[in-house]
Amino acid sequence: MLRRLIFGIAFTLGVVPAQAQTSAPAPAPAPVAQMNAEINRAWAAGYRAGFTCSALWNGSGKSPAAIERDELTGIYSEIEAEVRALKAEVDDKAKRVSVSYRADMPPRIAEWDSRSGCVTLPIGAGTPVAGRALERSFDLDAKPWPLGDKDARWPIPRALTAFDRATTNMEVFGGRTSSVLIVKSGKISVERYWLGHAPHTAQRTFSIAKSMAATLIGHAVHRGQIDVAKPAMIAEWQTPGDPRAVITTEQLMRMASGLTSDSAGNRTDAIYMGGASVRQWTVQWPLLNPPNGRYRYANNDTLLAVLSLKAAQAKAGAPLNPGAFFDRLGMTRTYVEHDKDGDFILSSQVSTTARDLARLGLLYQNDGLWDGKRLLPQDWRTFVTTPSGPQPAGPFGYGAGFWLLNKSDGIPADAFGAFGNRGQYLVVIPSRDLVIVRQGYDDDKNRLDIAAFVKAVVAADPPR
Repeated sequence: MLRRLIFGIAFTLGVVPAQAQTSAPAPAPAPVAQMNAEINRAWAAGYRAGFTCSALWNGSGKSPAAIERDELTGIYSEIEAEVRALKAEVDDKAKRVSVSYRADMPPRIAEWDSRSGCVTLPIGAGTPVAGRALERSFDLDAKPWPLGDKDARWPIPRALTAFDRATTNMEVFGGRTSSVLIVKSGKISVERYWLGHAPHTAQRTFSIAKSMAATLIGHAVHRGQIDVAKPAMIAEWQTPGDPRAVITTEQLMRMASGLTSDSAGNRTDAIYMGGASVRQWTVQWPLLNPPNGRYRYANNDTLLAVLSLKAAQAKAGAPLNPGAFFDRLGMTRTYVEHDKDGDFILSSQVSTTARDLARLGLLYQNDGLWDGKRLLPQDWRTFVTTPSGPQPAGPFGYGAGFWLLNKSDGIPADAFGAFGNRGQYLVVIPSRDLVIVRQGYDDDKNRLDIAAFVKAVVAADPPR
């Protein structure tokens, strides 16, 4: 990626790189390799600081040993060795994690806030985040399920249920599972934890956050604050002649913007590990294809959709506040993290519990109604699960921020889900009144087969 950026900068400055000149020899690759190694080390330090911070203080917290075992293994191969070699200094009183990686640079720093989790500061920054709240957020545990935890489960039967038998041996489905939770007809039927997890252990959602972003956008649509069919409200695209000005918020939600990105799949390392500004990183990319012409999964598209949402809500006099919305669902152990400028990283950087994910699933199971009040438009579930844009080539379809299981044998056609890296899954099947949550620490060599798992759960619950 850096080589491509350097090449582009050289042309911008009117300098033709040596490899483009027929009369000059190609430069030795060592400087680029060295630069890649240096940025990888800086990113590795940021990864360790950010993940350690989130795992320590989001939810009920994890032990240092569990963080080493779960959060810092099975990750990107080019940085994992560095991540594990670097040491984190933890200031529990200030809720700050520092990771030194070079003698001539400040340490990478991540700082925790009680409402939004951890902020990873940019490379080279040593200034603490101002105005952080360090008190724990409130909980609603004493209230009846699903707002709280009271009477969340069906009465425990004397014998194993069909759901229990279908999910007891999770190893047959692959991956490394940390939680399984099945909600049937509004109540928890199965709830099991591994690896020291418990009901209040928060885990990073990775790309399940994209479905959370779609939910926040739906809430704003219901309140008349945004029209997703209109061009996205991205200020940097509004100069005359900018072809990106026609891209709609819906196209961003459907991964159909036509924008290029740093890589297919768009890891967004500069934001996630480098502490770069969401706006700084996302608004710069040019068109690669006509809008709505081709599917290209990209973190940037979701981040841009959230920037559009933020601008629309600001115009309506209602600042974007994900925590307040999720609190309404009883998701008080859900932490939506943001960058140093306050822009939410709703493509990946959210920590939550299995029960909170189930609450999100129940909102969709109930077609946008919660506690008798409508929070999403009546047709929003249909909207986010309709494959009206260009589609991925794989086994799952894509709606607007949600994946579709409509091509999977043995699974009802209305099944849809929120999927995240390392084995995070939330699946909703309205026709069966089922919500399925699975969290884990999968890696490239050992992954959950989500279709096989959902098929087994469905088979354990034949239609009445």
